Formats: sequence, C-alpha cells, structure tokens
Amino acid sequence: MQYFTSDTHFFHEQLLGMSDFAPRPFANVEEMNNTIIDNWNKTVGENDIVYHLGDIAMLHTRPAKAAYEQIFEVLDQLNGRLVLIKGNHDSRDLFKYLEHYNHSVGDGMKFEFHDVGALIKMNHRQYYLTHYPMMMGIVKQIINLHGHIHHYAVPIKEDINVGIDSPELDYLGEKVPFGTPLSSAQIEKIVEQKEIDFAKRK
Repeated sequence: MQYFTSDTHFFHEQLLGMSDFAPRPFANVEEMNNTIIDNWNKTVGENDIVYHLGDIAMLHTRPAKAAYEQIFEVLDQLNGRLVLIKGNHDSRDLFKYLEHYNHSVGDGMKFEFHDVGALIKMNHRQYYLTHYPMMMGIVKQIINLHGHIHHYAVPIKEDINVGIDSPELDYLGEKVPFGTPLSSAQIEKIVEQKEIDFAKRK
C-alpha cells in the first residue's frame, strides 16, 4: 500500500493550540507526537510506503546532532518505509543523519530522500509530489500532491493538500484521526470530490 502525508512538524511547540493556520489542540509536543505515531501505526503496515512531503519536525536543540537523534527516534517508531521529500523546515544535514542510520525494513530501506519532489503514476494519473504547491496550469491527468500551507487550500482543483492539518480532508466526509497518512483510495476520493466541488462553482 502507498500512503501520503505532510507537515507532521514533530516537536514544534509553537504550533500547539488552536489557530486558523495549523489547529493542534494538544497540551504539549509529547502528546502531539504520540498521537501522530499511534494513528499512523494503526493504518500503516511494515511494508507499506509513505510519501512524506516535507516539514518532518521542528526542534532547535543544540547541538544539532541531539535534535537529529530525537527526530530519528520518532521516525523509527513509524511503520512503513518513508520516502522523504525535503520541506522548507527540513535540512540536508538531517537527511544526511537519517541516511547514516538508515536500515532495512521489510522489502527495502527505512528512508528514501528527495530534495525537490517525486513523480509517481497511480490509478491512471500522474502525481507530482512536492512540498510547495505547484501552479502547473491545465495539464490532463496530472495532480500535484503537496503540503506547506497547513489549514489552507489552493483554489485549483489539480492541487491537493495532503498535510495533516489540511482542510481538504473534509472532502472525505469522515473524520481522519490526526496524523494518519492518506491511502491512495482516499487521495482518489479527495481528487474526485474537489473536482465536483469546483464544477459546482462555475
């Protein structure tokens, strides 16, 4: 199975609380981190692939290696193999640290890394997986899955925000437990429902 997520922002204390930008009603980062880990692992299996579209964590512990150790410990608790696409809050030094401690999981390695994005084919469509939303214009059968903008959505039907704060999760018509990566079937439903929504606006 393939799953998709973005903007977990593990350890990011400044995001805690209710806001229009990134509503996260948790008492502390430990509660937030554990909620994401628990909900993730209830859905994702060991051999599943999760595309994480950036902004993994925000932790400014010094020295930086101490922060990377804590982030690795969290990521290593997550089921599945993680394809990590670099977000604006992710450093190449973090990726180098994770690469150094990379290890085999199921049929592959725990981590795979992309600086800019990835292109995959799924259900007769191409998906550009990026951290930042892309303005591609009208391109048939190409969807941009992205994060970065938290509780906002791009007013283009081909752009889908897969972040854990995304308002576009409402297109599913069901509550997604906080931090749960989205399955390919859920992505398809969001794509279809957003297209229907935009057709009604004309």
